[in-house]
Amino acid sequence: MTADHIPHTFQVDLRGLVDLLSHHLYSSPKVYLRELLQNAVDAITARRAEQPDAPARVRLYAGEGRLQVEDSGIGLTENDVHTLLATIGRSSKRDGLESARAEFLGQFGIGLLACFVVAEEIRVVSRSARTPDAPPVEWTARDDGSYTVRTLPPDARTEPGTTVYLSARPGAAEWLEPARVTALARDFGSLLPYDVRVGDEPVTDLPAVWERPHSSPAARRIALARHCHEQFGFTPLDAIDLEVPLAGVRGVAYVLPEAVSPARRAGHRVHLKGMLLTERADDLLPDWAFFVRCVIDTDSLRPTASRESLYADETLAAVRDALGGRIREWLTALAAGDPERLGQFLSVHHLGVKSLARHDPEMLGIMLPWLPFETTDGRLSLEEFARRHPVVHFTRTVEEYRQVAPIASAQGIGVVNGGYTYDADLVELLPRVRPGTAVAELDADTVTAHLDAVDPAEELALAGFLTAARTRLDALGCDVVLRTFHPLTVPALHLDDRAARFERARAEEETQADGLWAGILGSLRGSAPRARLVLNHHNPLVRRISALDDPELAGTATEALYGQALMLAQRPLRPADSALINRAFLDLLQWATHPEGQEESR
Repeated sequence: MTADHIPHTFQVDLRGLVDLLSHHLYSSPKVYLRELLQNAVDAITARRAEQPDAPARVRLYAGEGRLQVEDSGIGLTENDVHTLLATIGRSSKRDGLESARAEFLGQFGIGLLACFVVAEEIRVVSRSARTPDAPPVEWTARDDGSYTVRTLPPDARTEPGTTVYLSARPGAAEWLEPARVTALARDFGSLLPYDVRVGDEPVTDLPAVWERPHSSPAARRIALARHCHEQFGFTPLDAIDLEVPLAGVRGVAYVLPEAVSPARRAGHRVHLKGMLLTERADDLLPDWAFFVRCVIDTDSLRPTASRESLYADETLAAVRDALGGRIREWLTALAAGDPERLGQFLSVHHLGVKSLARHDPEMLGIMLPWLPFETTDGRLSLEEFARRHPVVHFTRTVEEYRQVAPIASAQGIGVVNGGYTYDADLVELLPRVRPGTAVAELDADTVTAHLDAVDPAEELALAGFLTAARTRLDALGCDVVLRTFHPLTVPALHLDDRAARFERARAEEETQADGLWAGILGSLRGSAPRARLVLNHHNPLVRRISALDDPELAGTATEALYGQALMLAQRPLRPADSALINRAFLDLLQWATHPEGQEESR
């Protein structure tokens, strides 16, 4: 073999690897205790696979910067120690125990290495249950990468199992304090199937609160509410049992008492075979179920390498759908049998249900009498609103709704505010679940058509004023029309639908584009819809402005009415709109303070 082909062995910098684990793989040093519990539980599981009557206990003793973890598991021989503990990435689950692999919590063989995040020395004393005649063995490793192995006298450990001793790294002693160890053990191991104790204090608390018998439904609700407060810090509106037997999932979903943003990370708690895997699982439920927080225990979901999140695979997708279905069933049951509680829930979490109903016509049909919408008739369900109006008009933005709502209501036009999340989509789906319902997006033509026309003779007499007003607003892409409508206190109404906004944006882009794009944008020009300023001829102010003899003053007053109508609609102002409003305001102040000198100043 030539020198160029001599095989070499990778050299591992253990300290660098520990730094990688602590800063990149694991979210916190606290996971060291989970790894210790996991190794102990897996060792007991392995022993019980061969000796079903073997004891199943884990004991932790902490104090003075040291931690001792003792288990009654399958134990190790000297050969096992060399093969498994001293080889990074090797897992005891890979050799001779494949038949029991599904019962193990660990899958990646990182094992004791994680303990170096908090310990400078790890000592393991073990005796094999498989080879009773083999003497106990001791493995001692330090964070510089060195280790020693030696056999011990038979009386050094008389029973099968393993004991792990940790000595704290400088600055990490707090992680081995008794109170911290107890809290972490309870957090990670409360649902473990074996007897786990810190000293004499029990860690496991079985059966899980959602599986315990209770004296009454009320007592169970109280117990679940207490559990929710302990886990998440809030008292739930309700608790939903989650059970997917085929996927080995059991648990409970707690309904949040306050509305939350759909974008907020969910933070569900997931236990894998009793061991807490993560308290920040955000892909366990469908996106629409952001109004609950879950605690589950599962046998089937796969953890990632850090064992702090779930592996995104087909099993997780199936579980997500099944859990979403369970929450959906709960909503259906509330609608059918407990409308008062459903009303309380929807008053807080209607957004989540609307998100679900948008993709589920059956759920929309069930929730139709209950989901609240903002309308010109007040806050109503779509079912009630559709019974009142032959055509369900809606706007796509809150601004459009605000500018037309008072006028539409006075004219008897029913309008739903579709500007909130999911609302426009649900209104458009209404005919699917309520056949025969007419739905139409409200546009400027519809509103204008419902306003009363001015007497032709009166409008003809005001032709000069209307021409001057249209000239003033033409550069802003706005037309001026004269109508009569209620309430009389509204002098002008600004109508600006999607078609008008699209045309205005297209025209602005066309003026700034190069030759090619200008041609393309020009080809998109339609019938050039425009925004409209509808002047109310019933309003006394409009009548006085239209009767002014001074065209310049009438034009300035029209600009002021335009600005007032824009602000009444709460629509964002373009730079040109802001400049016009500012100019009109100053000009009117000039007229008000110097009425005699206007001719000279012009």
